[in-house]
Amino acid sequence: MDSRTRHLPAEERRAATVDAVIELAATRDPGEITTTVIARHMGVTQGALFRHFPSKDAILEAVMGWVANRLLARVDRAAEGAPSSTAALEAVFKAHTGFVAEHPGVPRMIFGELQRSGSTATKRMVATLLRHYGERLRALLETGCRNGEFRPDLDVGAAVTLFLGSVQGLVIQALFAGDVQAIGRDAPRVFSIYMRGISRG
Repeated sequence: MDSRTRHLPAEERRAATVDAVIELAATRDPGEITTTVIARHMGVTQGALFRHFPSKDAILEAVMGWVANRLLARVDRAAEGAPSSTAALEAVFKAHTGFVAEHPGVPRMIFGELQRSGSTATKRMVATLLRHYGERLRALLETGCRNGEFRPDLDVGAAVTLFLGSVQGLVIQALFAGDVQAIGRDAPRVFSIYMRGISRG
C-alpha cells in the first residue's frame, strides 16, 4: 500500500486494514494472513496495527462487519423499486454474485473461518448475516406467492436455502477453477433453472 497509510486517522486506518485483508485473501490462504503479513502489506508496523485492533480476531470481525453491511446494502438497493418479485430476486442474485466477483477474498475468508473448530465471533457474525439475508429473501418469495408469480405451494424455507446454495455453488466452482469471472458468466443460467422450480406453472 501507499506510504500515506502510515499517517491515516483511526477510522481510515481501520478501513484500510479491512481493505488490506480482503485484498490479501483474494490471492493467499486466509490461514496464512497473519498480523505481520497485514502490516507489511499496508506498509506499517505491527504496533501501529495493534493500536487500532487488539487481535487478529478483532480484524476478522471488522472484515465480516464490512462484508455484512456492504452485501446487505447492495441486495437492498438491487431489490428496491423492482417491478416484480421475479425481477427483484434476479436483481438480488446478480448483486450477490457481482459482489463476490469483485471481492473474491471474501468467500475464501468465510470458508477458511468455517474450518476453525468451535464458535467464534466471526462465525456468529456470518450466521447473523445469513439470517438477515434469508429474511429478505423470504419476504420477496412470500410476496411473489401472494401475487401469483410463484407456486402457491412453494416451500419458502427450501427456496431460500436453494437460492443461497446456488450462489455458494457458483462461488465454490469458480474458486476451484481459479476463474472468478465464471461466476458472472454462469449466474444467469443457474438463476433461470432456479426460477423454473419456483415459478407458477
